[in-house]
Amino acid sequence: MDNKDIQLEKTLEKLREITSRNLRRVADDIWGTVKSAEELAGRKLAENKKEATDEELINAFNQTSKGGDMRDEVLEKQLEALEKLSKNEMKAFSDKLWDEYPPLDTEKPTASPEPAPASRSGETKPEEAKQEEPPEKLEDILNELHSYIGLNGIKKEVDNLVNMVRVHQMRKAHDLPTVDMSLHMVFSGNPGTGKTMIARVMARIYKCLGILSKGQLVEVDRSGLVAGYVGQTAGKTMEVVNKALGGVLFIDEAYALTYHKEGNDFGQEAVDTLLKAMEDHRDDLVVIVAGYDGLMDEFITSNPGLESRFNRYLHFADYTVEEMLDIFRLRCKQGGYKLDEDAEDEVVAFINAQNTDPIMFGNARGIRNLFEQVLIAQSNRIVKETEAGEEMTKEKLMQLTAGDIDEAAKFAEATRRKDAREDDELTRLLKQLKQSTAAEDSPDAGTQTE
Repeated sequence: MDNKDIQLEKTLEKLREITSRNLRRVADDIWGTVKSAEELAGRKLAENKKEATDEELINAFNQTSKGGDMRDEVLEKQLEALEKLSKNEMKAFSDKLWDEYPPLDTEKPTASPEPAPASRSGETKPEEAKQEEPPEKLEDILNELHSYIGLNGIKKEVDNLVNMVRVHQMRKAHDLPTVDMSLHMVFSGNPGTGKTMIARVMARIYKCLGILSKGQLVEVDRSGLVAGYVGQTAGKTMEVVNKALGGVLFIDEAYALTYHKEGNDFGQEAVDTLLKAMEDHRDDLVVIVAGYDGLMDEFITSNPGLESRFNRYLHFADYTVEEMLDIFRLRCKQGGYKLDEDAEDEVVAFINAQNTDPIMFGNARGIRNLFEQVLIAQSNRIVKETEAGEEMTKEKLMQLTAGDIDEAAKFAEATRRKDAREDDELTRLLKQLKQSTAAEDSPDAGTQTE
């Protein structure tokens, strides 16, 4: 229930309380007047039946002894009618009020030809009012997957997995023996290679295949599973698992759960809790763990339970220079920008200069950062041209020049040098600390020559 529904419910409840109390308080006066009129009509009826043409007055006169019961019945009907009227009026007023002053975090409601039925408490449940979205088609999701730039090895592995699951389901339908399939997966690769994106796609695919009931993706890392005190990690991990039930739990940099062995580390407790949850909810929960090559292998082999549940590995290779250029072109197209021909050469030069270390550059993540810096450079250029009196056209606002790319490259290079200087300074300080510590631990540290 969102803020709007809560406020509406509170208002309706208060209105019902006041209305019921006031209506029942004045009912005696109203009913006394009505009852007197009925008795008068009854006397006229006894004197001259021709003057009485209303059958309701005749029935009212014949049931004079049942006045108390009728009073309660009429009062109840009045309350019921007034409550319906109040709901409609308050709903209309609330919609108008919230349209003028919407909450900060709100979603547009799904249009509905008729209002959803209200419960006895007057509450209209959002899930009842919202129309269900039509289920996705597996073919549409696979077509979307194959439209992504690069990821050729991943696309093939996903196709193989989907075909295996479909045949597995066919054999079960024909009462043929089947081998248990583990759908939990290990994603390994450098940052920016599309691991989170593919995890989201897999959640949708599993839902279409009927493996998962909801198909949502819940993304966490070590900090989302491990607590700092004894007895808290299991509860924190289960809270995340419950959110992921019916979908995919995606654990990024999962190797950090078992990488730290010293001190009061509760990563292993999170792993043990996770393994039990995977067994208890094996029919409606898929877990995908992700991280760097090598480290993920160490993580899986660190625990026999992990090895038995994770036997499907997907390696995400780094993007090539041409693929990263295609990603940049796609961002330009989606954002309504046009890249000059000579500007493409600048983009390629930037990628070659910055992508010497794919981990630091971040593949597609590095392209995203470059694109954002190019837009900043373009904005600065356009503002200067406008202030100089140059007229701006639609084409100029869409244009990305080689100069824009060059300015973004200069900023990236300055940032890289600054980071390198900070790393060198940190290394120097750590070296000094190590040397001073070694000197203090030396046997001769406490002796002096007189």
